[in-house]
Amino acid sequence: MLPKMKTRNRKIYAGMTLIEMLVSISIFTLGIGGFAMLFSKVWQNNSYTLEMGQSSMAVSQGVNTIANYIRECQQGDNGAYPIVSASGNDLVLYSDYDKDGATERLHFYKSGQSVLMGVTSPANTMPKTYPVGDQTVVTIASHIVNNGSTPIFYYYNKDYPLDTTNNPLVAPVDFSVIRLVKMYLQININPAHAPDNIEMQTFAELRNLNDYDHLK
Repeated sequence: MLPKMKTRNRKIYAGMTLIEMLVSISIFTLGIGGFAMLFSKVWQNNSYTLEMGQSSMAVSQGVNTIANYIRECQQGDNGAYPIVSASGNDLVLYSDYDKDGATERLHFYKSGQSVLMGVTSPANTMPKTYPVGDQTVVTIASHIVNNGSTPIFYYYNKDYPLDTTNNPLVAPVDFSVIRLVKMYLQININPAHAPDNIEMQTFAELRNLNDYDHLK
């Protein structure tokens, strides 16, 4: 009887085929791409929110600056009434801009998406006069998106807030009766991007004009 031949047990090692490896790489690549897109989106949203916050803070400082000048408006050095003109997006008045004892003519107005301030100092003449036009123009606020039907200035007489029928004053505004000014600004660095506009408003009482009520 012939002896039985020994058989060797071969171990079968499981491995990835080329196709399986390509599929795995594709899935991994898609996963990395999706994560990168998600990270980019989150980064863009956070960056936009940060920029909106910084812009809002800058606008807030500008609004407070305007409010202070409005509160302290006074008779011009040429003897003119404290308010020169007033409309929805344009306000001209006299105030001591640089606290030097001379009263400048200040012109606040909206141009594009900016709120600007024109400053004109009195000429060194006797009697005092003011040159025509703005001598210096500075930007007070940017990224302002108020549309044509939403002005930045609203005006109120001495009977507000008891009288809401005749307030705010309608155009053409009789600036001799203005005793309170509201500034209302809508801010957005990119209107096509969420979130919606940030709204900001403040009231400024014309303190020195209260004396005119007592003289009547």
